[in-house]
Amino acid sequence: MTFEVHQFSCLSDNYGYLVHDAATGATASIDTPEADAINAALEARGWRLTHILNTHHHFDHAGGNEALKARWGCTIIGAANDAQRIPGIDQQVADGDVVRVGELQARVLEVPGHTSGHIAYYFADQGAAFVGDTLFALGCGRLFEGSPQQMWTSLQALMRLPDETLVYCAHEYTQSNAAFALSVEPHNDALVARAAHIDALRAQGRPTVPSTLALEKATNPFLRPDSVEIQRNTRLEGAPLVEVFAETRRLKDHF
Repeated sequence: MTFEVHQFSCLSDNYGYLVHDAATGATASIDTPEADAINAALEARGWRLTHILNTHHHFDHAGGNEALKARWGCTIIGAANDAQRIPGIDQQVADGDVVRVGELQARVLEVPGHTSGHIAYYFADQGAAFVGDTLFALGCGRLFEGSPQQMWTSLQALMRLPDETLVYCAHEYTQSNAAFALSVEPHNDALVARAAHIDALRAQGRPTVPSTLALEKATNPFLRPDSVEIQRNTRLEGAPLVEVFAETRRLKDHF
């Protein structure tokens, strides 16, 4: 198998990801939450960092860029429309562009909302999407710079990926996200079962990430504004889906 993903904890609740192409030895870090943790992971695996694929500019995603570039001479890739906020950027990309890590290929998806220049990386042949802070297991990113319409459009773009796609998000927020999800859709049997499974995983100190797009579609309230129960609990029965999404996000902000 030429495609390997090494997942590890960074900072308080971030995940670091190294994507490795065994055929060529190329290795990409998806964001750079913590340079020391990334270096330790590289050394433990015996890998050499060749690329950084930034999803957005926040410090817990790009804060290690320059230290890692100084050590490894790697190529930093990020959104063209946010290049001025990506430290050390070398290659600017936009929606539909293809990024290569050795023989691996990822398609860039522009998914603004959390920030104005947020992108995701979809490795179609491997069925893996690295979505940063746009989509979480049972959640979505807070709207710091974008509008509800932008974020809903971005989530719809991710929902068009194949159901079996593995979704690698950037934080371990799932247990708290489950509590909110149950508050707006308590009779979703798939969600109730998932929440119990999440509690069991976290009790053992195990990660809840990655998930699958199919599981998110079935249980994540931010992908389910068409749910009759969510519409009822947001008092927006029959409203446009973007309005239901916006109210669900507002409720989560104050949960």
